[in-house]
Amino acid sequence: MQRVTLKNGLKVLYQQRKGNAVVIQILVNVGSNDETPAERGISHFLEHIMFEGTLKRPTNQDISNEIEKIGGDFNAYTTNERTCFYVKVLKKHFGTAVDVLADMMQNSLFKEEHVAKERNIVLKEVDMVNDEPSFYQWILLQKSIFTKHPTRNPTYGDRKVIENLTREKVVKFYKKYYHPKNMILSIVGDVDNWKAEIEKNFTINGKKKYVRPSFHEPIQRKQTLKKEKRDIANTRVAIAFKTVPRNDKDSVVLEVINGILGRGQSGRLFSEIRTQRGLAYEVGTHHISEGDFGYFAAYASVDKKNVPIVKKLIVNEFKKLEKVNEKDLLESKTFIEGDFLLELEEGQKHADQLLFWEQLGGAHKMKEFLPSIKKVEVGDIKRVVKKYFKNPTVVILEGR
Repeated sequence: MQRVTLKNGLKVLYQQRKGNAVVIQILVNVGSNDETPAERGISHFLEHIMFEGTLKRPTNQDISNEIEKIGGDFNAYTTNERTCFYVKVLKKHFGTAVDVLADMMQNSLFKEEHVAKERNIVLKEVDMVNDEPSFYQWILLQKSIFTKHPTRNPTYGDRKVIENLTREKVVKFYKKYYHPKNMILSIVGDVDNWKAEIEKNFTINGKKKYVRPSFHEPIQRKQTLKKEKRDIANTRVAIAFKTVPRNDKDSVVLEVINGILGRGQSGRLFSEIRTQRGLAYEVGTHHISEGDFGYFAAYASVDKKNVPIVKKLIVNEFKKLEKVNEKDLLESKTFIEGDFLLELEEGQKHADQLLFWEQLGGAHKMKEFLPSIKKVEVGDIKRVVKKYFKNPTVVILEGR
């Protein structure tokens, strides 16, 4: 991998990969955790409106057709800590892809009519997330498990803030965060002129890089229960624990635990709750570990009458981790290795991972991930279970 920083402060990572495709992805160092209460939802809103028109391409149709007419793909996403945009095209169209992405980042119009239209679209998206139990359970979980940390607020924002968004507010937020020193760009593909092409297109001047403040989250002193009733067929149960950010040494141990409990159909939870007992269709685990926060959750979608037994089974599986053996450890490690490396085979996923680790302090950390996994021992699993898996937050989205 090659890394350069342009004169305007834009950091660029290039990973050569033979093949026909090239991916260009840009990370803006801002997400929902960086918003004030009066700004909640602007990061996600900006992700939408950047596709609505530029000086060179005044409409959404002009932007999308530029990429789609050459068979390319492009999209964006917003998280608590970053906003990302990517374009994937044949490598012979690399120049076009860079031109379109740079145009969006630097020359978006933010017309009043665009703001009005996207306001309605984003509100529809909020409704969709809240209406879909498989999405909403995670909104409810994060709101319940975190008491002080801004991760408790949904990435889509506050409905009242979105309803009252103005062009002036959007532009002010954009100018604060969307500049070269607060961006990282990654390229995965086989192109020779990548540096010159980026320098030619990304010409705006840099400002001071935004440094995210640290947020204090109190230790969980007792078990908490959050229950909401919904007119849905299944009841969704999640049992979660606050853990650690990705740079903490225990993060990789939690990855191994995730591999033991939640991998596919052979994970312990799936085997116990679905395969052997037929109590759930959807069951698994999530290990979320970001720059400034982390949590571990087990979840299942069950009949309401089966909630007590499923909760008991999940808790029992957590307890069984204290007796994990070398076979369990090895299987989880080989699962993680395969899952991680196979994901990197896809160009966009590789570009995304480069940016994720660079934001955490250096893309070289990506190469250190698997060696760190291989160093995890049985004693580490037992230690981490005792340290973090106590006083859970239990969330129940109760159906009929």
